[in-house]
Amino acid sequence: MTFKITLEATGHTFEAEDNEFILNAALRQGIAFPYGCRTGSCGTCLGQVISGDIEYPDGLPLTVMEHEHKKGKAVFCVSVAKSDLVLDVKEIESSTDIEIKILPARVASLRKLADDVMEMSLSLPANQRMAFRAGQYIEFILRDRSRRAFSIANSPSNDETIELHLRHIKGGTFTDHVFNEMKEKAILRFEGPFGTFQISDNSNRPIILIAGGTGFAPIKSMVEELIEKGDTRPLHIYWGARAKADLYRNDLPEKWAFQHESINYVPVLSEPNDDDNWQGRTGFVHTAVAEDFADLSTFDVYIAGPPPMIDAAKASFIKQGLPEDQLLSDSFEYAPKETE
Repeated sequence: MTFKITLEATGHTFEAEDNEFILNAALRQGIAFPYGCRTGSCGTCLGQVISGDIEYPDGLPLTVMEHEHKKGKAVFCVSVAKSDLVLDVKEIESSTDIEIKILPARVASLRKLADDVMEMSLSLPANQRMAFRAGQYIEFILRDRSRRAFSIANSPSNDETIELHLRHIKGGTFTDHVFNEMKEKAILRFEGPFGTFQISDNSNRPIILIAGGTGFAPIKSMVEELIEKGDTRPLHIYWGARAKADLYRNDLPEKWAFQHESINYVPVLSEPNDDDNWQGRTGFVHTAVAEDFADLSTFDVYIAGPPPMIDAAKASFIKQGLPEDQLLSDSFEYAPKETE
């Protein structure tokens, strides 16, 4: 059985198979919704069901409250159609048609950036390239068919290799293997690129980029692309971590800020070690942003990191005048087998 889904704003239609996630059906037919985690955690694909019925096979996600669900609010990455639908959801129209595909890749290099962060560089077959937008991610396909998602850290212009920053989760099936057993030249398989965590092409507002932990990876990709394009808008980079060692490529944003007058960099540590001799900002990274910008109404804000950081930042920034459509986030959720 298939269901017809209509987007109210554009009149575009697509079909979803029985028990097929609505977002997956849209992407399969060339219709792009905003999305990030694809687990119902980030709320990026939040929209409104104008008519029809949906269902959440794995239960109501945390991003939708029961009373909101009754009023038609929905996230479409983890919901399925149970009838024909009319939806009110933002549709992304990209000037570039980016193909999502499955590719093999060879591990070109493995380099520890911190005790629990590994930089992995992947090389693609000589006759293959993967077009992507800064901020997107790939998903490794493991032997048991499970998947692990990691953001791309290099700029789209550097498409000969793919750079990833992997956080080691103790007891995690995949990251334990990467840190303890994987060797260079290993062959992996992945699918991508995914995600709509991208710098808007339709705005000239100054930008605030906020990274938590390895959320620095997509932020790095975005900054490198903006620099390559010669974008001179004010760019404020905030990177939050626990201790100094967790700012595992602190040299890069320091260099960007030194070389470009339009770029400002603020590292923030929540729990600096005594031997860090830290003289910089302390506390939560979103608090530092709130302290520096009393009025956020004229900014575009991009946040990448753990869900608690993103949730706290959203609540704080909206109170300071940031319109919801000027905030985009990338929630770094761990797969079940990658948690302790």
